[in-house]
Amino acid sequence: MRAGGAELAVFHPDDAANRGGPLLVWAHGWGQTHAALLPLAESMRAAAPSMLIDFPGFGESPLPPTPWGTADYADAVADWLANEAPARRIWIAHSFGCRVGLQLAARHPQTVAGLFLVAAAGLPRYRSPIARARLNARRWAFRLMRSLTPEGPARDRLRERFGSADYRQAGALRPILIKTVGEDLSESARAVRCPTVLVYGDHDRETPPEIGQRLKELIQESQLYVLRGFDHWNVLTEGRHQLLQRLGEFVERLS
Repeated sequence: MRAGGAELAVFHPDDAANRGGPLLVWAHGWGQTHAALLPLAESMRAAAPSMLIDFPGFGESPLPPTPWGTADYADAVADWLANEAPARRIWIAHSFGCRVGLQLAARHPQTVAGLFLVAAAGLPRYRSPIARARLNARRWAFRLMRSLTPEGPARDRLRERFGSADYRQAGALRPILIKTVGEDLSESARAVRCPTVLVYGDHDRETPPEIGQRLKELIQESQLYVLRGFDHWNVLTEGRHQLLQRLGEFVERLS
């Protein structure tokens, strides 16, 4: 399916027919595909129909025509949904997909009736003055050494040494990662007017729960749940039963 100038792969675990209640739209995190959320969507089949997407550049969706930011992804999703049957939609997302969801709800508020955001990114992480100084020194060293190193094996070794796991593995998506990872979506979060649920694992080191606390303060109608014993990734798997309980309550509330 073409939307916003890019191809968007959409998956239907059931007939996705609106049965009078909300339609669940599932959006994956960075480096993943719709498959990461498919078990959760299938578990919700009795409660509501679902559609899952692969963002452009992930899974079965080709790269977008230019390095997109999250606003571009949100605009493409809005373009796609504008051509779908009218429905009350709940955007269910993990990590990077939450960034897009915040932009979608802020830029196209008529598109979604609610946000259910798991391990949401979108705000700069809190760091102590010492940690910020160390991070800035590391970035300065990387940029200096990169400027002195031609493209090739030597620069690849620099990326291995200084880059995050996402940066090292991004490949053709690296320009998009660079553009999106530093976005501060505070203003977008402040503009969200639909009911929002924020869920974090208390062991999450990628998107710590303190990000969720700040998002809760920015989003008017929001609830925050911190699940004990889960991190950024296993909150989707080992924590699925608690996620599904919270999601089921949210879907019932918006039905």
